[in-house]
Amino acid sequence: MEPLRIAVAVVTLGNRPAEVDALLESVAKQDVPPARIVIVGNGCPLPEFARRLSLPGEVTAVELDENLGCPGGRNAAIARLREFGDVDVVVELDDDGLLVDADVLRRVGELYAADERLGIVGFRIADERGETQQRHVPRIGRSDPLRGGYVTGFLGGGHALRMAMLDEIGDWPAAFFFAHEETDLAWRAADAGWRILYAPELLLQHPKTSPARHAIYYRVNARNRVWLARRRLPFALVPVHLGVWVLLTLARNRSASGLRAWFAGFAEGVREPAGERRAMRWRTVWRLTRLGRPPVI
Repeated sequence: MEPLRIAVAVVTLGNRPAEVDALLESVAKQDVPPARIVIVGNGCPLPEFARRLSLPGEVTAVELDENLGCPGGRNAAIARLREFGDVDVVVELDDDGLLVDADVLRRVGELYAADERLGIVGFRIADERGETQQRHVPRIGRSDPLRGGYVTGFLGGGHALRMAMLDEIGDWPAAFFFAHEETDLAWRAADAGWRILYAPELLLQHPKTSPARHAIYYRVNARNRVWLARRRLPFALVPVHLGVWVLLTLARNRSASGLRAWFAGFAEGVREPAGERRAMRWRTVWRLTRLGRPPVI
């Protein structure tokens, strides 16, 4: 059996040139080099990377005319990889991340080779001190970030996707722009019978941040939460899921401006078209619940 061909995709807004260089250098140090590297300029021009950094494999730059958000930028990278037609797995990395270990791509390939129904592999994200924020652990509660296993979701900052899975279930929900796009993809993958693995031995070093640093966070977080429920949940679970999140938001958010933006986004999610509805089956709901993350929360 021939080894799987792995590509690396990075999406950038052009505002972190030093971090992108450091990330690509960490990719170049991998003991199994990527077959391809695709770098997407999300509404920005890109410098010349390949010769300056001595990158391995085929390096492709894609410059988009406008910022399409996280999912839209990733879709552009996936579309280019499909045109090449010779990649089995794509590893997508945040542009301010860093692969500390040199065996990450090799381990990714081994995981996929061992399980033909493995669709998504989520990395562990830790800051420079080795600490993982609890929101970066794909389980409910205060779960040990070093405990791996099959889960119901993954982190957008560092992960791998099987191209055959994407061909079957579709790509990232570009309209989301930012927030909950990982859950939409994960639920579609689970409903199609693909497995999602959290592999904490695959480490992406990433600065400690808060998602609320983005000006649009509260609005799109609420809007996409509604869209996610409308698109993917059985009708009976839609009001339950949204009701739970309204209560959680009221309990957690102490900012009046943040609450106003959140409820404005919630109304937008109710009012605006959510896109194609393809609700998961009840047996998928049960399987996700058994894995520890019922879709109502």
